[in-house]
Amino acid sequence: MPLMDSSLLRNSTPFTLGPLPNLLNKTQKCRHSLSSLSLPTNSHKHLFMRRSGSSSGPRNDVTFDEAAYEAERLSLDAKAREEMAETSKIETQESGVAEDPKAWKWVIRKRIWDMMEARNIAQNPRPVHHRIPNFVGAAAAADKLGGLEVFRVGNCVKVNPDSPQKQVRFLTLSDEKKLLTPQPRLRTGFFSVLESHMLTPSTIKEACTSVGVAKYGRAIGLDEKIKVDLIVIGSVAVDPRTGARLGKGEGFAELEYGMLRFMGAIDDSTPVVTTVHDSQLVDDIPIEKLLVHDVPVDIICTPTQVIFTNTSIPKPQGIYWDKLSPEKLGQIRILRELKRRIEEETGQKLPCGPSEKLPPTARRGR
Repeated sequence: MPLMDSSLLRNSTPFTLGPLPNLLNKTQKCRHSLSSLSLPTNSHKHLFMRRSGSSSGPRNDVTFDEAAYEAERLSLDAKAREEMAETSKIETQESGVAEDPKAWKWVIRKRIWDMMEARNIAQNPRPVHHRIPNFVGAAAAADKLGGLEVFRVGNCVKVNPDSPQKQVRFLTLSDEKKLLTPQPRLRTGFFSVLESHMLTPSTIKEACTSVGVAKYGRAIGLDEKIKVDLIVIGSVAVDPRTGARLGKGEGFAELEYGMLRFMGAIDDSTPVVTTVHDSQLVDDIPIEKLLVHDVPVDIICTPTQVIFTNTSIPKPQGIYWDKLSPEKLGQIRILRELKRRIEEETGQKLPCGPSEKLPPTARRGR
């Protein structure tokens, strides 16, 4: 694999729709016409609905088949982790750490995952490899976040769906805020919204799980008018000096951030917070090697401390279509539909990123 293209680095001029003079007005028009963007909101959920009722009466009541939903989610999650494991081998072994532009990230990730397992800092689901790792003290870190002024005054909080941030989702709903959480790997839709009035005291905890989100959440599309006041993001490693962050390697946090920017739901001033164990704090993330779409964090909450990074790393300005591989685009239906709509509205074809060398298991039918 060739050396890193300098156009991918932070000091490059990023490609987004906004700065292009010939596309600016048309893109803004497209953004406001997204009400015509037909995105199914319940097409996946209905696959897990089953009728219930007494054998002597009509079966009109419909219930959510939790077991079927969770079985499929776990199966797809296992496949995704296998693919990430294979990808990490490809990028660190076949090309060599010194030559591959992404290999250094996998080295840090593996070190953190190995350390957390070895020191028994990890919590279920285990092993934590190829996950946003759950950790001892995750609830305490969430409580630190819950005491932040930006959390207390916020009305809508976007929280990642991973296990260590479950308590953050619970605090959001318990405080009667609007919870925005992505659907699993964006594979069937976009985001789901949950609000306390949609729940009862006995269902709030369940609503913080992946099954609960599918069961109680309201799916939204890109035309939703929403303002996000705070973003909570999961991390494998984060540098408290710079705010540089590494996720688990799939890139969905960056895509979610870019789409929220496109919607106008967030801007540069929207705080980004992560909750991690103190042992996940590192000092060897080279900011000069970060890519233009990597999302830095403003605040880090651990079980023992709150760190304001005062990051100077620029935040992504939108979706970087010229960095998005055909393979990644092929995995996410909502991105394909958005790309098609933008091209129709602007009359210009959006660029496409270089092809990724995905493992064979990733080339399954979609």
